[in-house]
Amino acid sequence: MTDFFAGFMPWGAAWTVATIVGILLIALPLMLAVAMIIYADRKIWAAMALRRGPNVVGPFGLLQSFADGLKVFLQETIIPSAANRGLFLIAPIITFTVALAAWAVIPFGPNMALADINVGLLYLLAISSMGVYGIILSGWASNSKYPFYSAIRAAAQMVSYEVSIGFVLISVVLWTGSFNLNEIVTSQRGHIFGFINFYALNPLLFPMSVVFLISSMAETQRAPFDLTEAESEIVAGYQTEYSSMSFALFWLGEYGNVLLMCALNATLFWGGWLPPLDIPILYAVPGIVWLFAKILFGFFVFSWVKATVPRYRYDQLMRLGWKIFLPLSLFWVFLVSGYLMITRYGV
Repeated sequence: MTDFFAGFMPWGAAWTVATIVGILLIALPLMLAVAMIIYADRKIWAAMALRRGPNVVGPFGLLQSFADGLKVFLQETIIPSAANRGLFLIAPIITFTVALAAWAVIPFGPNMALADINVGLLYLLAISSMGVYGIILSGWASNSKYPFYSAIRAAAQMVSYEVSIGFVLISVVLWTGSFNLNEIVTSQRGHIFGFINFYALNPLLFPMSVVFLISSMAETQRAPFDLTEAESEIVAGYQTEYSSMSFALFWLGEYGNVLLMCALNATLFWGGWLPPLDIPILYAVPGIVWLFAKILFGFFVFSWVKATVPRYRYDQLMRLGWKIFLPLSLFWVFLVSGYLMITRYGV
C-alpha cells in the first residue's frame, strides 16, 4: 500500500497515509463487527433460554445495537463529585484504545497484517496485559467502594491467568520456532496427517488449546469468570459510576478484546487464514473468510458458555488459575520441549 501512495507523494508521507488507511481498514470494520456480535450474543442467549431476543428495531432486530449506541451517545455524562475527574474520563479510553491496538499484528491473510513484526506474539502479550489499567483506574478514580473492589479483583484475575497464557504461548512458539504470527499460521499447513491445517488435533498441543480458550475467557472477564462485574455482589463493578459514551467505551473495549482472543485462538491453534484442509480448491476462498469463520465459531463458544455455565466463586477462580492451569501449562512446556529435543534435534 505504501508503494501505491509513493507514486504521487514523498515516501515519508506515503508511509503515513498508508498506515492511517490500514488502521481505518481494521478499526472501522471492527466497530461494525462489535455492534453485530453484541446482537448475536443476545440472540444466542435468548435461543438457549427459549426466548426471542432483540426483534423490534430493524429487520430481525438487526439495528438494536445501533439504537442502543445512539441512546448512550445522547445521554448526559455524569461524573461523581468525589471522583478523580481526569483518571475517571481517561480509563474507558485506555480500555478501548488498547483493544484496538492489539489488532495491529493479527494476520488476516498471507502477509496481510498492519504490522508483520517478528515479535508479534510478544507484542500481543504486552498490549493485552495493559487492558487491566483501564479497569484499575476506573475503579480507583470512581472513589466508590464497589468499583474499587472490582478493580482489585480485575488486577488479581488478569495476573493469574496471564501467567498460564504465557506458558501456553511458549509451547506454541517452541513447536513453531517463531514469534511471528504469519509463520505460526503457515507452519500449521498440513500439520496433521499431511492435509489438516491446524495444531488443535496435535495430542501435545490440544490440551494447551483448551487451557488457552478457558484462560482467554478469564482474561476478558467473560462468564463464568465475570467476577469484576458480578451484579449480585458488587452492583456493576468498575462500570457502576459510568454513564453515556464512557460506559459504551467499556463495552466496545470488552467485545473488542473478546474478538481479539477469538482471533488469537484461531491463529495459534486453528490455522488462522488457512482452510481447514490442505486441498487446492479450498484455497480459492480468500484467507480472510476462513479467519472470520473461525473467529465467529470461537465467539459462539464464548456465548454458549456464558449462557449455560454459572458464575464461579472468586476462590474457585483463583484455584483454577494457580493450582490447575499454572502447574499444567508449566509441565506442558517441559513435555513439549523434551519431545522436540528428542525428535527434532536428536538430543
